Amino acid sequence: MANWRVVTVTIWPGWEAETKLPLVILASFLIGAVPMWVALRTTRWSLKRRLDSNERQLSDLRALANRPVEPAPAATPVSAVSSAPADLFPTDKP
Repeated sequence: MANWRVVTVTIWPGWEAETKLPLVILASFLIGAVPMWVALRTTRWSLKRRLDSNERQLSDLRALANRPVEPAPAATPVSAVSSAPADLFPTDKP
């Protein structure tokens, strides 16, 4: 096991840690991989929320487009409309 040798890692000036080499390699891998994994998961979550919102909006629009059409109210003929009262605008002033 040639790679299990002890290495000295300088954390800050005056602070040193002695650890095995595979632990340093694993830590450096995780330091690079975890932020990218978090960014990937948040992007996928955001895109999934947007896609779900668009799908709900599309299903609502389809439901509105497929609803039965209500018949338009029948127009009243002109002859059936009552005439305006004659005393609506009186001309004599008291």
